[in-house]
Amino acid sequence: MTAAASSRTVFFFEKPSAMRKLQQMFRSPTTVCVSAEGHLLATKEPGDIKDEWKTWAFDTLPIVLDRIPVTYGSNRSGQSHKPKVDGIKQALNGVSRVIVATDPGREGSMIAWEVLEFLGYRGPVDRLKLGALDDVSIKRAFAQMAKEPDSGERDYAAYLEALCRQYEDYHLGLNGTRAISLKLRPQAFRQPWRFGGVQTPTLAILADLEARIRKFVPQDYYKIALKASSASGALVTLWHAPKDKILDKQIAETIRQAASSWSGPLKVEQKDVNRAPPKLFSKDTLARRCAKRFGWDPQKTAQLAQELYDQGFLTYPRTESEHLPESQMGDAPIVIESVVQILSDLAHLLPDPSKLIFRKGNKGHYIADPGEHHAIVPLRKAPQRQQITHEQFQLWELVAKSFMAAHLPDGVDARTTISAQIPTPLGDKRFTVTGSVMKSPGWRAVYGTEAEEDTDNVPGKAKGDDDPSVGRLPPVTNGENANVSEARIETAKTEPPRRITRGELPVVMGRLVDQIDDPKLKAALENPANPNEPKGLGTAATRDAILPKLIKSQYVTLLKGKDPPLQVTEVGMAFIDAVRRVFPSYADPVGRALFESELAEIGRATSRTDAMRRAAAFQERTRTRLKELIETISKADAVALDPSKVPPAGAGKPPTPAMVAFATKLAAQKGLPLPRGLKTNSAVCRAFLDQHAPPRPEQANPQQGSQQTGPRAPSDAMLRYANSLAQQKQIEVPPEALTDFAACKAFIDKHATQRTPGPQTKAATPQRASRSPIPAGSAKGATGTRSKASPMQRGNTATKAPTARRSPPR
Repeated sequence: MTAAASSRTVFFFEKPSAMRKLQQMFRSPTTVCVSAEGHLLATKEPGDIKDEWKTWAFDTLPIVLDRIPVTYGSNRSGQSHKPKVDGIKQALNGVSRVIVATDPGREGSMIAWEVLEFLGYRGPVDRLKLGALDDVSIKRAFAQMAKEPDSGERDYAAYLEALCRQYEDYHLGLNGTRAISLKLRPQAFRQPWRFGGVQTPTLAILADLEARIRKFVPQDYYKIALKASSASGALVTLWHAPKDKILDKQIAETIRQAASSWSGPLKVEQKDVNRAPPKLFSKDTLARRCAKRFGWDPQKTAQLAQELYDQGFLTYPRTESEHLPESQMGDAPIVIESVVQILSDLAHLLPDPSKLIFRKGNKGHYIADPGEHHAIVPLRKAPQRQQITHEQFQLWELVAKSFMAAHLPDGVDARTTISAQIPTPLGDKRFTVTGSVMKSPGWRAVYGTEAEEDTDNVPGKAKGDDDPSVGRLPPVTNGENANVSEARIETAKTEPPRRITRGELPVVMGRLVDQIDDPKLKAALENPANPNEPKGLGTAATRDAILPKLIKSQYVTLLKGKDPPLQVTEVGMAFIDAVRRVFPSYADPVGRALFESELAEIGRATSRTDAMRRAAAFQERTRTRLKELIETISKADAVALDPSKVPPAGAGKPPTPAMVAFATKLAAQKGLPLPRGLKTNSAVCRAFLDQHAPPRPEQANPQQGSQQTGPRAPSDAMLRYANSLAQQKQIEVPPEALTDFAACKAFIDKHATQRTPGPQTKAATPQRASRSPIPAGSAKGATGTRSKASPMQRGNTATKAPTARRSPPR
């Protein structure tokens, strides 16, 4: 990249790690690099905008803002981001252009553009999309940017889409939660009824599945087994188990009687069956696999993948695609060679580069254009085991094996089917059995015995009956006669739909089409722009955050298991019923998916003017729907809910390790059994401690202390803060601090770090009367003029950010 001696360019990165990587490759006296720390700005709380909005009152709704004021955010330590923003402001003085080099995608675009808008930058902007942080990928990103003189203009459209999503998040979370909590929430439930544009239809999917499970009544169905001996003496058992299950035992008995005296020829079919390797990983399918394999929740998988991306070992992880562009086929030999240098036990599987397999098309691994971000794959730079943590290596190994398997030959199974066509009073019935033997492992050699357990069923569906099969079948010749020696009926029971697990939920949200049976709705969810990625709920970057919100709201609980299934509570069922009664479109997953596909059109706009027009229309639609929601809620009655079905305070949240340790110690001292659920439910653990913990020591006034009936328990917030302090200082929370308010407060007072008040005052916060789009341009220096009013307003974020950023539910 070249620049005039009198001009300066600012590179705007999302993280210091990416900035340092580029600085290792490229330095120039005319460039300045700055980095954010996630989102540097935060939206103001309603109560900070107007005092009357601090109190929840229905007559103040709807709260609708044309522009949501922003202020400086803060990092996890509570330090204000104002110095960072001021440093970026200083760097922008006199620059000829800005190159946005944050993570690819809407979220990365927003991190940079929101600061540029806040500081009033008016110069040209280009977009550098770093899909990976290795040298080759960085050079490719620069080459691609050079080919796109309008990259900044298009990136602004992505930014506007992010703002539109967050504008809706803010208003729906704020107004919907207040309105539903004030008017519809059952009296027995004291927590807010949290409402969000994405989380509510997601809960609807789980609630509908929960209703089907509750209504499910098992039915007996029947299969007929036929033992036959061939003329050569081979014994084989054939089965009649049709896909349309036999539910009438009399029908099964009629077939059994007819088959019991059968003799005739057996038909033997033999063929080789090719098994292609699975697709590469998207963010959601990687989360599902890690949940199944390691028991990780999706947020943990996303964090580990992001860390590996930051270190230059994986490509960009927040992707919806499972394909690679055909232009990258030449990278495969080098990448696989790097992989086997680390996974040396796979080196014997590495073929000559000319014999690698490149499967093209939607059912393969390479397509012409996989969209904004391709599948997650390893890079030329492979990590040594000692370079990264054990869990990071587990994740990298999983992705690396997937990439290697994708370029190896198909597995081949030799499959034999023995069948007999038997006449009965109900027509001819087919009895079969299949035997399958691995003929060639192909790509499965990468995984060994793990290959079979990676078969993925559709979440939320009942497990289907497999065809009757065995490993090896006895030798039987086609047309050989056989006689039946025994015919019997076996009884089985239909099974309810499987619950969706924690690791499967992001996949369900992204592939809503798999949950729908209606052909018209299935067709509506198709995505002509990218058939591999049908319309769904949320985005790859935001889906992980939905389940924790549902659990926090006590709408959903986790059952037991490595990848725990999700169960909707009575509170969650009542909430969905209430929403569907007053405004059913907000609990319609398909409708929401179609709505979001319209929203995505903002980010696909090819010009700033078009993006602004679409954003303004979306914003107006959001306000209209919001007013309709409040109006319908105002006419509705509260939901009736049996108080016994309301979870106790703290239900669903696990106790802290210190609480469990103290309870275990008490139980051992007093010879008591630990109550069921104590180690997984903080409410159960707290009740045990309240009952059996020793009384609080006498305070300064013994008379006053002797009148007390027991210690006052610390709040959940105090316990969380005490445990946070203990972790920071690597000490233990005293057992008495877990049940005694005074002891907990004394611990906090002793160990809390005094913080200097930050500069976040109203006087110090620059506020813009309106948001105006920023003109974007190329290196040629195109400029623009800020408009007087913005068609796009500011919203809060619900996506991943390293900084603490409060947001309403989605």
